[in-house]
Amino acid sequence: MSEGKLEGSVDSELLLDNHVPAAGLELSVEAARALVVERFPRRSYCIVENWTLFEPDLTEEELAKVNAVGLLPLIVFAHCVVDDSEGRFPPGGWVRSTMCASFVDGVFAATRNTVYVLLGPGRRQKASLKTIFSFF
Repeated sequence: MSEGKLEGSVDSELLLDNHVPAAGLELSVEAARALVVERFPRRSYCIVENWTLFEPDLTEEELAKVNAVGLLPLIVFAHCVVDDSEGRFPPGGWVRSTMCASFVDGVFAATRNTVYVLLGPGRRQKASLKTIFSFF
């Protein structure tokens, strides 16, 4: 960015007001941890705050490929990891998931390896794969 102008489509795509507010769990970290362990026993989990559910802008052909392998066109990005059951992501760090395999009750976004627990307010946003994977 320079002199207040947006440079490049990735920056402008993220800064446009094209997101929809979404609500995560309104529980304490301890209660969220207990709930995910109860609902998804023996699964790794990552509790996050300040999150975005990205819906990739896919062609019909790309969407068919995603669905054919049992995935949903949904990727979690979170600015703040609260707790990771396997210690992969440090508290306060950021995380971006792979595509989700399921999305349960609007607050549990599960990939093949991890259940992401969405705490507090967040948002849903459409974006290109280029934009989604441009983070860090």
